[in-house]
Amino acid sequence: MLSVQRPDLLPDPALSREEMEALQREIAAEASFENDLSFDPAAVTDGPLSTPGEGPPLVAGVDQAFLDDRAISAIVVSRGGEIVERVYAVSELSIPYIPGLLSFREGGPIVDAVAELTVEPDLVLFDGSGRIHFREAGLATHMGVVFDVPSVGVAKSLLCGTPTDTTDNLPEGARVPIEADADVTAAAGTVIGHAVQTRQYDSGNRSINPLIVSPGHRVDADTAAALVAALTDGYKLPEPTRRADAYAEEAKSLFDG
Repeated sequence: MLSVQRPDLLPDPALSREEMEALQREIAAEASFENDLSFDPAAVTDGPLSTPGEGPPLVAGVDQAFLDDRAISAIVVSRGGEIVERVYAVSELSIPYIPGLLSFREGGPIVDAVAELTVEPDLVLFDGSGRIHFREAGLATHMGVVFDVPSVGVAKSLLCGTPTDTTDNLPEGARVPIEADADVTAAAGTVIGHAVQTRQYDSGNRSINPLIVSPGHRVDADTAAALVAALTDGYKLPEPTRRADAYAEEAKSLFDG
């Protein structure tokens, strides 16, 4: 199962804002935005028949629901679309939401949920940013480095960076690179992620915004986008995080009211 590999980088709500930001810069320095995977991405993007002898990897989706001052962190692990394990944990929240410091609010509860897993995912998708972050250390990067697991951030809105083209009314399947700009610590022009249009209406009268996908750890930007696109099945969200979102709400209902 997954275990903490870098306890020195665990989210600590006792830190000051300046100390949290300094820790994020350290995390970014430790992160790898190149492919270092235990599986061939083609087993996901092109299907297992393209990789003889290699089945699809275990992919986990992580999402949260909130109830008063508690977080309900849910993880759903699947292989080839079939659910292998579902776990959740209920944790007290210790800091408010602060833009750019999401992992310090949500990271501890996610660590609690990971402790419940009995399988070890090959890839983890998080509902949040990875490298598309002011200090290149969003939730997916922070947790990816802490557990030293390949990870991808799947966000619903752009935190920072500049798309190389318009992201309005993109056709389904389109991807637009997002480059670092003056708000990001990466060198200007570095591709730090993609806007990925996983679903779109047939009519031009309304449109669906793209997902903002970025590498978390041990995955490059192009592969992260390709994996998310391949893991999407008829919905805007990829199946791992869509299922985790649903399971978090299901678990929340046990405590709500």
